[in-house]
Amino acid sequence: MAAEIRFGTDGWRGVIAWDFTFENVRRVAQALADYINKNAPGGENGKLPKIFVGYDRRFMSDLFAADIASIFRSNKIDVTLSSCPISTPVAACLSLNKFWLSVMVTASHNPAHYNGIKIKLAGGSASSRVTKEIEEFIDQNSVLFLYGQKAEQKDCSDVYFKYVASHVNTKKLKAFKSKVVIDYMHGSAAGYLEKFIPAKQVIALRAEHEPTFNAEQPEPVEKNLTVLKKTVLEKKAALGIAFDGDGDRVALIDEKGNYLTPCIIAAVLCNYLVKYKKLKGNIVQTISMGYLLKRIARKYEMLFEEVGVGFKNVAERMNLDDVAFGVEESGGFAWKGNLPDRDGLTVSLAFLEIMATTGKKASELCADIAQEYGASVYMRRDLPISKPVDKAVMADKIRKKLPKKINGRRVAQTLTFDGLKIVFENDEWLLLRPSGTEPLLRIYAETATKKDTQALLDFGEKLVAPYQK
Repeated sequence: MAAEIRFGTDGWRGVIAWDFTFENVRRVAQALADYINKNAPGGENGKLPKIFVGYDRRFMSDLFAADIASIFRSNKIDVTLSSCPISTPVAACLSLNKFWLSVMVTASHNPAHYNGIKIKLAGGSASSRVTKEIEEFIDQNSVLFLYGQKAEQKDCSDVYFKYVASHVNTKKLKAFKSKVVIDYMHGSAAGYLEKFIPAKQVIALRAEHEPTFNAEQPEPVEKNLTVLKKTVLEKKAALGIAFDGDGDRVALIDEKGNYLTPCIIAAVLCNYLVKYKKLKGNIVQTISMGYLLKRIARKYEMLFEEVGVGFKNVAERMNLDDVAFGVEESGGFAWKGNLPDRDGLTVSLAFLEIMATTGKKASELCADIAQEYGASVYMRRDLPISKPVDKAVMADKIRKKLPKKINGRRVAQTLTFDGLKIVFENDEWLLLRPSGTEPLLRIYAETATKKDTQALLDFGEKLVAPYQK
């Protein structure tokens, strides 16, 4: 029997040669072709819009992408295939400015033995509704893969760089005098920062093409940034930056070598945009984010909303409502006027622009946030599991057995639309949820101190212990 294919938090991912095979990729490509032929504007006149196919630096990503493009051609779809590896934000931007839809072959931050496919529409990730419809097309028709149907190949990344340049202060960035260390994690965004910051100011780490990522996971989380921290201190750099394997996620290290959590980065960006750029609208964050944005929303009387994990859920709100700022926990930030999608380059340039404009160091910007909105110590713990966990069932069972107080904190609210989030009276919180992309149970917590956050994580680990067996 053919393997079942399901799109997760952001796209479909699998282990290369196990479930991510040429056969399965071709099945997905035919489903995409059927979806495009049914839904793309102009199809009734025989003039379908152009489709773009890109790929990252992973093992055989270029060959998988070429197959997808060939199947599109076989289905009479006008398609352009990238001539080189690109970041996912390039594909997202192209779906906004030049193509109706972009397909990106990437497994993002997953280990090297994974690969995957992301779908971009109107500048952001395809919604759950769209991916569900694509899933329904799988195996409805036999794969049409005609010999000799090769797609036009072109490097379209300049469209993206021009777009980014129009949304940042390039003069301030070009005049930036301090050193910046960038860890590209062998990903496909290598060399991007140097297009906006003078090359002599940039110290690049792991920029070379290495499909195995040197046996390290290309995920910009603190445990993977030891070399970046060390280099920032040794070179006396103003900021350390890390991108994931496909360049849509970002992590930052301040001049003291401290890892800046997504909660703090989001607060610095959002507070500056609202306070000084007079950004108006709602604030939307995924359920795995913290209380700083909630407090900013209270201060400026902005509507605040939490959605399920996955930037596609944030992007959907940005496309439907008047959203000023949107963020997800895994290094994805967006705001009004930019792409409704994650973009590591835009975020890092925006943070550098704030530093240049205010004349403050990264640590000083974070200290200002703590002084105005309270301290934030945010942590995540990942626990491996051997079999899938039903998220809704787990959340409901644990919620029913919760005490009224946890570690001396009174439970004020429980949210169960994506795992179980326990919110306390002082805004501090604990979240338990199975990952949508990996065989992991994730535990998140945020309090004002490291000790209290770790204590909540320990409590959470006890709650999910039965699901690890």
